[in-house]
Amino acid sequence: MATKLSADVLGNIDHKPPKQGWMDTKPEFLPGTYLYPVNPESLKAIGAPGAREWNPTESDWKLPADWQGTIKAGIKDRLNRFRSFKLFMDICVRCGACADKCHFFIGTGDPKNMPVLRAELLRSVYRQDFTALGKVFKKMAGGRPLTEEVIKEWFYYFFQCTECRRCSLFCPYGIDTAEITIIARELLNLIGCQIDWIGTPVANCNRTGNHLGLQPHTYKENVEYLLDDIEEYAGVRIEPSFNRKGAEILFVTPSGDVFAEPGIFTFMGYLMLFEHIGLDYTWSTYASEGGNFGFFTSHETMRKLNRKMYAEAERLGVKWILGGECGHMWRVVNQYMDTLNGPATFLEKPKSPITGTVFDNAASTKMVHITEFTADLIKNNKLKLDPSRNDHLKVTFHDSCNVARGMGMFEEPRYVLQNVCNNFYEMPPQTTREQTFCCGSGSGLNAGEYLEMRLRGGLPRANAVKAVHEEHGVNMLSCVCAIDRAVFPALMDFWVPGVAVAGVSELVANALVMDGENEREYNLRGEEIPTAGDDDAGEEE
Repeated sequence: MATKLSADVLGNIDHKPPKQGWMDTKPEFLPGTYLYPVNPESLKAIGAPGAREWNPTESDWKLPADWQGTIKAGIKDRLNRFRSFKLFMDICVRCGACADKCHFFIGTGDPKNMPVLRAELLRSVYRQDFTALGKVFKKMAGGRPLTEEVIKEWFYYFFQCTECRRCSLFCPYGIDTAEITIIARELLNLIGCQIDWIGTPVANCNRTGNHLGLQPHTYKENVEYLLDDIEEYAGVRIEPSFNRKGAEILFVTPSGDVFAEPGIFTFMGYLMLFEHIGLDYTWSTYASEGGNFGFFTSHETMRKLNRKMYAEAERLGVKWILGGECGHMWRVVNQYMDTLNGPATFLEKPKSPITGTVFDNAASTKMVHITEFTADLIKNNKLKLDPSRNDHLKVTFHDSCNVARGMGMFEEPRYVLQNVCNNFYEMPPQTTREQTFCCGSGSGLNAGEYLEMRLRGGLPRANAVKAVHEEHGVNMLSCVCAIDRAVFPALMDFWVPGVAVAGVSELVANALVMDGENEREYNLRGEEIPTAGDDDAGEEE
């Protein structure tokens, strides 16, 4: 845990590089700065190689026999399979345009968190063993041998990259360092150097369909528990269907939405929205995880987990898929689905049964984002809304990296928020939309033992929230990603106390005027809704 972390410590981050060369500077595995290794049983469960007990703080990592041969063969294989990987290894001119764009570099001051140098950790091995210049001139050509110390360095730093791709936005050559991190993690995965917060969720997703390992009946019971809360606070009883063949739409969302705050309030928001418009949909207890944790291990595992959603859609005979508020689910669907498992020709082009809008942008994947779907409902006047119910909130919006940079969705969530909230404020423009800063815990880094590094990585985003908190009194940070909802509460508590976190769909549900509802005295959190004239009802700017 982050026992030594304080605002004073982070306020004095030294961004000066060490005097010795980067190849001679080794990482220190201190508590709070590294992730626990994967449970070997989780690797065995999916047939992954290198399952063993090991500890990053010990000198001997018990690497498998011929681990060097495995890594080099893995690099060769990926150079042949992925043209982008080969290009990214060759075309960097070390201009440094990416250097100060990484949230981990800003929060740690560690030069190896500059994207250019993080990539160099792998590029140096590539140069030595896969280029003619490197084979002859070795270190003079920027090459270095593959040693166990290099593997330790990879493990330390490639799990300090959240694959957010902010650096790629500023690279004049278009180098996507996240793609390099993906390959580096694949290589580490070949020798069992995986982390538990990724490896065990992958095994659970493969086994039960969600990263928590919830059994189908437990998943259903969790949902039913939330139905009771909706009835208590809104006076409306909802009866969703599960695994129902013939429904028009399959709804898939991250399983984090069904078990922990504040995600459960977003989940309740989905239920109320669907009830409000009379949507013909069903949940699946088999494809009960939208988040694709395979994305952080290998392309093959990503493909396998992505396939679950589509296999279930085909089995149930739905027309198309509606997806909840998630980050990496959407990046996988938008950027990888077509070459992994698609196009999904067995489904229909998504068409809203309420408004008749055809979502041409989802013609191939057959999957529509809930926020895009909601924005269309509002635009066509299909929702009864009372935004004054959110007047006690002063709301800002965090562009989730995978939704913003990964699929280019910038305006839809803002349109929705401005229709369900009267007090909305943007964070500084250099931190929003395509330039958004990461939450600091994406790509499977949301582990408890990693809190210090998560808080450091989240510093730039927290600074932007602090700006609108101090200027406008913002007290609610909204987002459309389950990981964001999971990690932001701790980040806000540390950096910007007084700012809560909510999914966009929760704020929509607060404003929904439901048929048959009671007099809404409480929001979905069971908090009393201030009325006009109350001290807590919010003040106009």
